[in-house]
Amino acid sequence: MTFDLVVRGTVVLPDGPAEDSWVAVSDGKIAAIGTRNAPAAREIFDAGDDLIIPGVVDGQTHACSYGGLPGIRSTTRSAIAGGVTTIVDMPYDNPAPLNTLERLVDKIAAINEHAHADVALYGTIMPGQTTDDIEPLIEGGVVAFKISTFESSPTRFPRIASDQVLATFLALRDTSVPLGVHNEDQEIVRAYIAAAKASNRNGIEAHSGSRPPAAELAATAQFLELGAASGAHAHIVHLTTPRGFQLVDNYLADGFRATGELCVHYLWFDPDRDGAELGARMKVNPPIRPGQIDALWDEILSGRVAFVSSDHSSWPVDNKFTPSIFDAGAGVPGLETLLPAFYTAADNRGLDAAAITVEQLCERPAKFFGLWPKKGAIRLGADADLAVLSRRPQVWDSSRAHDELCWSPFDGRAFCVTVTRTYLGGQLAWDGVAVVNNPGAGRFVRRGSSHWFE
Repeated sequence: MTFDLVVRGTVVLPDGPAEDSWVAVSDGKIAAIGTRNAPAAREIFDAGDDLIIPGVVDGQTHACSYGGLPGIRSTTRSAIAGGVTTIVDMPYDNPAPLNTLERLVDKIAAINEHAHADVALYGTIMPGQTTDDIEPLIEGGVVAFKISTFESSPTRFPRIASDQVLATFLALRDTSVPLGVHNEDQEIVRAYIAAAKASNRNGIEAHSGSRPPAAELAATAQFLELGAASGAHAHIVHLTTPRGFQLVDNYLADGFRATGELCVHYLWFDPDRDGAELGARMKVNPPIRPGQIDALWDEILSGRVAFVSSDHSSWPVDNKFTPSIFDAGAGVPGLETLLPAFYTAADNRGLDAAAITVEQLCERPAKFFGLWPKKGAIRLGADADLAVLSRRPQVWDSSRAHDELCWSPFDGRAFCVTVTRTYLGGQLAWDGVAVVNNPGAGRFVRRGSSHWFE
């Protein structure tokens, strides 16, 4: 038999790295895996000693928050250049969120036109919306829902009241579909921001204090309790302190479906150390907290972190240039830096970086969003989504990014690895220099039958 493609190198399998190994591809699927002598193929790529890992599944992106649905093009182009073959995109699109079947159809059409990578989708609800639209969205293929307890925009990113949160949980309780939350208490945050402004504290050093851990934890606890009352899957999409993950773990220990997610920037930056240099370039919500990096790594190693994501935001840097931190946009680009940043941070701590990277960035998010076993691992029958990771160090230069944003808080940071190739469904998509697949090569991927609590 002659395969379509064989990629040789150190293959990171579910049970660990295998040197001098190969992956064979037919019809976009992984058809064979072996060591030493590779079979015949129409195309063979020898990566030498480089790592061959599953394509990353980035479980939290915002492709359309600025440029609307066409923003899928530059976001997924950046994803492919970063070894990310599937993004899970949030529903807060510009100018209106994905809360109906009609808007889902429109976004799928945009994926078919623009996407360089595969795309899975979150759905949401709007204030006062009934639960009637939830089942059609699930049948349409959304992988999760997300709401917010804090209003950033009344039309695009609104606050959902507690009674409606409970009603949504009740509509989801007999499904495997999670309900995620942006977890900040609105009254606490607004009061603390007003106090900071009154005291003329307007820099990045005031950001964390103006949205204190108490606001994050209070919203988290209420959301988890509403999830427990309904029996549905409650997911916190970004926790910034160990206490948050421990709260989630308490509910899990009591038999409820509860999970918490971590974003990679919380593992890299500290406002006390990096605030003077980065200012609003490191502003995200909930904020990056001082002195938390070591403790958050302990949460990963404990197993309390469901998975790690980028929370990529497609905001141009101009919206960071404001006199006050409170007027600057929140969010950072992150698709091209997710894989090298996480791998480097793990390697710097003396961990088995390849294994923990595949676990946190590939396997766990694939299982969480119902994409397993098609995504998330190098295994027979899986989609042939692969990233080749060279141990060649690099200093990140955001001017070379493929997201049209060309800025990053990681600018100038040293990474110990470089993504040199990305394959999507067995087709070369990134050759280490340029994205070589076309818009529309990516597909809309529906939620399958796997789920976190099976």
